[in-house]
Amino acid sequence: MARIAGVDLPQNKQVWVGLTYIYGIGRSRAADILAKAKVEDITKVKDLTEEEALRIRQIIQSEYRVEGDLRKELSQNIKRLMEIGSYRGVRHRKSLPARGQRTHTNARTRKGPRRTQVAGKKQVRK
Repeated sequence: MARIAGVDLPQNKQVWVGLTYIYGIGRSRAADILAKAKVEDITKVKDLTEEEALRIRQIIQSEYRVEGDLRKELSQNIKRLMEIGSYRGVRHRKSLPARGQRTHTNARTRKGPRRTQVAGKKQVRK
């Protein structure tokens, strides 16, 4: 079982697909890592030798920020934006889209389910 960056890679997938299960590694980065490690990208994860897995592990550890470190850095960036009161930080604080999307009709994923307006009770005149 190949365990890289704290993630168990699926055994029956090709190595380049397995690496994309690691947070922070996509298709192109997986291809770069395998090229540097001199590992054939169509090799199945279960067929990796210990030496190949070790080379991949070392490259990821030395050159890339993945998993917990990357998540921590992203959350710190967002907290910094909120603390300095930037426009993007305010949008994050209010749970609204931060990149200029329209909110009049869309943005339901970010805003959450619609809150229906409840009509007030009519006052009885005397």
